[in-house]
Amino acid sequence: MFIWKPYLLRVLRYRTPNAVTYKIFPQTVVKHSDTAFQFKKASKMRVDLDSLQVLNGRNGSIPFDDYFEQGDLTAFMVIRNDSIIYQKFAKGYSDSTLTTIFSGAKSMISILIGQALADGNIKSLDDKVLQYIPELKSNPAFDNISIKNLLDMKSGLEFKDAFGGILKAFFSDEAKYYYTHDMKAELMDVKLVNRPGTVWKYKSIDPILLGWVLEKATGKTVAQYFEEKLWLKIGTQYYASWGLDHPGGLANVASRFQVTAIDLAKIGRLFLNRGQYNGQQIIPESWVDQSVSIGTEKPASAKGWQKSAHHYLWWIPQQGDKGDYAAEGMLGQRLYIDPKTNTIIVQFARHGAGNYPYRKISRYLAGLPFSYPKR
Repeated sequence: MFIWKPYLLRVLRYRTPNAVTYKIFPQTVVKHSDTAFQFKKASKMRVDLDSLQVLNGRNGSIPFDDYFEQGDLTAFMVIRNDSIIYQKFAKGYSDSTLTTIFSGAKSMISILIGQALADGNIKSLDDKVLQYIPELKSNPAFDNISIKNLLDMKSGLEFKDAFGGILKAFFSDEAKYYYTHDMKAELMDVKLVNRPGTVWKYKSIDPILLGWVLEKATGKTVAQYFEEKLWLKIGTQYYASWGLDHPGGLANVASRFQVTAIDLAKIGRLFLNRGQYNGQQIIPESWVDQSVSIGTEKPASAKGWQKSAHHYLWWIPQQGDKGDYAAEGMLGQRLYIDPKTNTIIVQFARHGAGNYPYRKISRYLAGLPFSYPKR
């Protein structure tokens, strides 16, 4: 079995990846900006947040301080109006600790697809994947899949998730695409189980395919394009990195992007400013708007009390006073953005306490009323 599927040895050894599992794979470093943007720090941090009652993953009301401990959080930063007003770190962590954000990486590839569209490297979201990756023509599963199908996670491609017990997780596609040393080879054999554009299913292969499309369309690696178009331009202070399946291989844009908390907040700031940094339009304003609002589209998913819909690889709440949104990764990695209060929240964690306290926190710190919906 291990000869037939050698990646299973890594699944057996490492099982569910943690914050340092990415180190077993080669990395491509992304250089930071020449001049770093510095958030201001409040002269006095908001210690009252520690006692604010929020919901945990069991819908129990607990003080935020307990939420931090229960979730084994490693970093929590609240930035409002470009000022850090609250921050808390686990021992050994700071705002400059490089951390993998797992599926938060999906939101990063979404940004790059929008930029490639603006640059003319991608002509239209309706373009078929085969126009950019002719290698996949040998597999009829890809005949009618568009770039937009991938952004919507409606490719129709088969994907076995990791839920349902240890054995199912061991043989899941989630494990396969995280631990394989050849994602392209695995994609060559994938099957179609639904007509493209009809069924939403959360999966890693759709964003991975977007990464491959991006590289073919631009002639640059994901890391190169990300560095050139984004990371060098928004005042980042530290290197970031993308994990590859093998040296010179494909970036795992579904789950292996490594970043510091302070620099991830700068992605949030870029979106709060609708794609602008220092008066320059870094990414198109129209793409920011398109990414974080589903408009009249019927939501394909509804996660949590806030009924978050997955759209263009971001999570966008549909319940209550809408407008906020988040990039979310396994084990509690979060980048939360609330334009209503001009707030950015970055959370890193070892397993997370669950639920969605960010809207309550942002509204509370802005002095606005908030109440969870009645259960």
